[in-house]
Amino acid sequence: MLTSDLDYTLPENLIAQHPAKPRDASRLMVVDAQSGSISHHVFRDLPDFLTPGDALVLNETKVLPARLFARRPGGGKVELLFLRDLGESFGGAWEALVRPSKRLRPGLELTADGERIEAVENLGDGRWAVRGQDLQALMDRAGRVPLPPYIQPTDAAEGAYQTVYAKTPGSAAAPTAGFHFTHDTLEAVERAGARISQVTLHIGTGTFTPVRTERLEDHRMHAEHYSVPESTARTVGKANRVVAVGTTVARTLESWSANGEREGESTLFVYPGFQWLAVDALLTNFHLPRSTLLAMVMSFAGRKLIEEAYRVAVEERYRFYSFGDAMLILNGGRNAASREER
Repeated sequence: MLTSDLDYTLPENLIAQHPAKPRDASRLMVVDAQSGSISHHVFRDLPDFLTPGDALVLNETKVLPARLFARRPGGGKVELLFLRDLGESFGGAWEALVRPSKRLRPGLELTADGERIEAVENLGDGRWAVRGQDLQALMDRAGRVPLPPYIQPTDAAEGAYQTVYAKTPGSAAAPTAGFHFTHDTLEAVERAGARISQVTLHIGTGTFTPVRTERLEDHRMHAEHYSVPESTARTVGKANRVVAVGTTVARTLESWSANGEREGESTLFVYPGFQWLAVDALLTNFHLPRSTLLAMVMSFAGRKLIEEAYRVAVEERYRFYSFGDAMLILNGGRNAASREER
């Protein structure tokens, strides 16, 4: 499959700059992967599409204030986006996306908010292992929420860039399919008889790095840490249907199903032709062209159906990307047959 197959035309004014108010007032497109039908709803209607015995799985990761500005010894400005703690194997260093990265060398010391940050090792693709006295404390004190480049940076946007159920700090980006939930919506989901479970996948460059290879299959995903609690594993194992809230939940559940490990590093790349094992329904947003996220959605429901859904979304003026509207794909994944033909 060519990466250009993930292209589509989107008017710039359909890129959402803020979430709906209230969040569950966003629109919800429901796509049936078996019949090919597309219908239009409001997100607070989501419980109407759930049944007793369903498992609705959320990613409870919390976005870090991971964007930090520093200075080189000569005074030049450097931007760091902290991606993940590399642990004791790197002496407590963090992986960070650095711009400009070519100006760094091992041993170079940067300064941010009076603290020193040492460049330890070049990890490639603009990523460096960096070390400081207490980088988590430095982020909490001087970091900013790393908004996507298509969202105008404002205090209001930064404050909104978190799910209402975020719990475990560790992400450089938000699991945006969860933005639509309010506490009232979550309670309505439980009243519908669905059980809510949680996983954690800390989002880094693996999720949001664009595909730059000509052939989609040549793209390589960077590792992201995931965890599936034992209670979630039990709930998912007994569920009538598994409803993944977002591509990060889908990636977590499919990684676990493929390797049997409830915790680990996922480099799973899901694109058309992938054999789904765990997920029956997928709740997601409308994604960027040439993204691994769009490739996953096409894998789940079929390329032709998703192309049609996106065409309809533009025609009906849905709001796109992180703060945009939602899509619920039913009867996709492991229960869909011959998705490549539709």
